[in-house]
Amino acid sequence: MSKILSNEKVQNIIWGTAGLLFVLIIWQLSVAFTTMGRVIPGPFEVFKSLFSYIFKPMGKYTLIGHTLVSLTRVLVGFTLSAVCGIILGIGMGCSEKINAIVRPIFHMVRPIPGVAWIPIAILWLGIGEEAKIFIIFMGGFAQVVLNTMDGARRVDPTLLGAARMLGANKRQEFFKIVLPYSVPYIFAGLQISLSTSWMAVLAAEMVSSYKGSGWIIITGMNNGDTVQILIGMISIGVVGLMIAFIMRIIERLLCSWRIQGQ
Repeated sequence: MSKILSNEKVQNIIWGTAGLLFVLIIWQLSVAFTTMGRVIPGPFEVFKSLFSYIFKPMGKYTLIGHTLVSLTRVLVGFTLSAVCGIILGIGMGCSEKINAIVRPIFHMVRPIPGVAWIPIAILWLGIGEEAKIFIIFMGGFAQVVLNTMDGARRVDPTLLGAARMLGANKRQEFFKIVLPYSVPYIFAGLQISLSTSWMAVLAAEMVSSYKGSGWIIITGMNNGDTVQILIGMISIGVVGLMIAFIMRIIERLLCSWRIQGQ
């Protein structure tokens, strides 16, 4: 069975690589043989500049430096949204009173995208790091709440009834049944939240920033430098892919009992 799975993984890697090469070939051919080359550079030029900026500064930092700045901001905002979102989601899922109080306000705030919070963030927090972290926080908070609440509400009532018959108190019910049952749902919300938090970094770094992946894109736009814009986009995409991959590994480690049972 493990051999079959490993073969499937190898095939997925091969097909994924083939798809990426196909896109790069189409990109290069379009630039070389159509008018697209007038408005967008080819992949060779972009990747040559990308590798050079790993060692050469763009503004005050190299490409890696800007990426680490953005990653730090995202991790701080994401951690805050994860902690607050899990607590609120568990509360809404386990208590009808909390759900009745919070639900109307939450569903009014939930559809508002992170970028819409930029003016409020500036008014409340100024143009420093706090404003950027707040925008990232708002970008990822809702998904954690929704998935955590869904997990807490889907706990099998039979399990809770059996626990009560065996003399379990509320604390034991929560830590032995509700929380473990909610973990897969929480991780699903965390993965979505982390992705949206990383996407929100561009909006966050529009707030008077002089460093970060979003700064690379915005500065490139202001200077009419398409190569720099694409470098910023590629760095955001690559790091986002790595983050999603790491989150799946953590989920497999913490939810191995669920994967084995499927």
